[in-house]
Amino acid sequence: MSAFLRSVLFVVVFYGGTVFAVLGALPVALLGRKAVQDYAHGWCRFHGWCAAVLLGIRPRVEGIIPKGPVLYAVKHQAAYETLELVVLLGNPAAVVKKELTDIPLWGWAAKRYGVIPIDRSRKAAALRAMLRAAQQAVHEGRPLMLFPEGTRVPPGLKPPIRAGFAGLYQLLGLPVVPVAVDSGRVWPRRGFVKRPGIITFRFGEPIPPGLPRREAEALVFEGINALEE
Repeated sequence: MSAFLRSVLFVVVFYGGTVFAVLGALPVALLGRKAVQDYAHGWCRFHGWCAAVLLGIRPRVEGIIPKGPVLYAVKHQAAYETLELVVLLGNPAAVVKKELTDIPLWGWAAKRYGVIPIDRSRKAAALRAMLRAAQQAVHEGRPLMLFPEGTRVPPGLKPPIRAGFAGLYQLLGLPVVPVAVDSGRVWPRRGFVKRPGIITFRFGEPIPPGLPRREAEALVFEGINALEE
């Protein structure tokens, strides 16, 4: 089967199933955060199954995934890693654009899951709100996850680390684990057709808390770009 037909089949099966998953999330959300997290974990595993069986795309993990509350700083090249990391990290609290939590139905369920929304238009106020949500996630023993470049980037591009990372790093006092990802090779940022292959998640050495901002950002920058040529 061609990559185009595989991609069509993936859209039909995964997004068709997602419609029912979102509707099912509404009654589940009434049962509490743990129920929503378990439900979301199942949906993300469904996504991984669709990617593996329908697209021929599978993950490979390199390095050690630490346990407990740490801050994962992840390279972002495709939608794939946003869902696959939920499975790999065990329901992390992800820092997401506030616009995503404004989506009807899905946004409400996402907030019940425990994402950390950030409103980029409000700066200081947004940082305080993000910090409160992050502290709650740490209190629950969950890891945190953010994409320090701020958006998806194509392979080979290395934009600077955005300021939001330094704010969380300095205020939370958590070790940071940089995660390099090369998903853009097979899952193009804007292209429809996805190609079979292996997507590598390379977990770097933990960066201790308390380092000067520029040193921490430099280490994260190096770590998340470890797979870039």
